[in-house]
Amino acid sequence: MGDSFTALHCHIVFSTKNRQPLLGTEVRDELFPYMASVMKNLGCKLLLGGGVEDHVHLLAGIHPSRAVSDVMRDVKANSSRWVSERWRNLGKFEWQAGYGAFAVAASRLEAVEKYILGQAEHHKRESPQDELRRLLDENGIPYDPRYV
Repeated sequence: MGDSFTALHCHIVFSTKNRQPLLGTEVRDELFPYMASVMKNLGCKLLLGGGVEDHVHLLAGIHPSRAVSDVMRDVKANSSRWVSERWRNLGKFEWQAGYGAFAVAASRLEAVEKYILGQAEHHKRESPQDELRRLLDENGIPYDPRYV
């Protein structure tokens, strides 16, 4: 076979540093298009971004030549610098050190999109920490509760 065919989709979740509620609607409305441009420059594609004031969810297509860790390093570094410059009133904006990344089958993309779009309503019932613990458990990822 002469060509390579891939469909590498990830649901990625990460928080602001110390879970500070700094991502108002105006910030999020501009943040996700900016993140999409960073991903595009890496050969990846942001299919959907969503979230609430203290964390974001990304549904991304990852290019097979890229490691998720490298993509996240670049997306987080560039976007934190951009938020700090764009919204100086927020001070030095930072993301938390880690992230959660979960593989998504093509057959589940629509369900994950719906989940991401419903974040505001979802967090009326489940805290962000409980959400992350649930996602980690559902995906069989061991974790230290001190860091969730």
